[in-house]
Amino acid sequence: MNKVQVEILGLSASPSTGGAYALLLKETYGVRRLPIIIGQFEAQSIALEMEGIKPPRPLTHDLLKNVIENLGGTISEIIIDELRDNTFYAKIKLEISSMSNDIDSRPSDAIALAVRTGSPLYVAEEVMKAASFIPTSENIEDETQIINENKESSEILPDKKLQETKLAKLQDQLREAIEKEDYERAAKLRDEINKLTGGSN
Repeated sequence: MNKVQVEILGLSASPSTGGAYALLLKETYGVRRLPIIIGQFEAQSIALEMEGIKPPRPLTHDLLKNVIENLGGTISEIIIDELRDNTFYAKIKLEISSMSNDIDSRPSDAIALAVRTGSPLYVAEEVMKAASFIPTSENIEDETQIINENKESSEILPDKKLQETKLAKLQDQLREAIEKEDYERAAKLRDEINKLTGGSN
């Protein structure tokens, strides 16, 4: 199978699909783009990892990654290998104890795992030919908007969820700073927490 390496260009809300999100993949060594519509949970999971935000407890994709690693397995690659009835299909190439297995997956789940494991992403050439596009100047403007929205996270992560996740992370850092008796850092972290919660010194 001929395959093309791709990378994530951005995520954006897709109003026309009733709360779903558009994940835009870019050909690594070319100009083609591949848009895939994914669900809110998967979009949030991908966005959290791309933003480097660690939730207080593992999400489903974090759990799956931990299980694979604890079994001594690695994900060698993710490939979106089929487009059937306007639905994308993917395979997770999993290696455990010198054995290789192709596990059927939704592209969104496979990509959420890929961003956590650093696994390369591929798309079958046949799928790229059928569903990709080459950006025009207008498309590039749209892509820039998607990338900016992705950086802000506001379109991907609900404000409350993002705030709760940041707050939990800051509280963990505050505990660590106090344990290490780094009171200057602790004071700064406390101020950040107060800003998030609307508290006062």
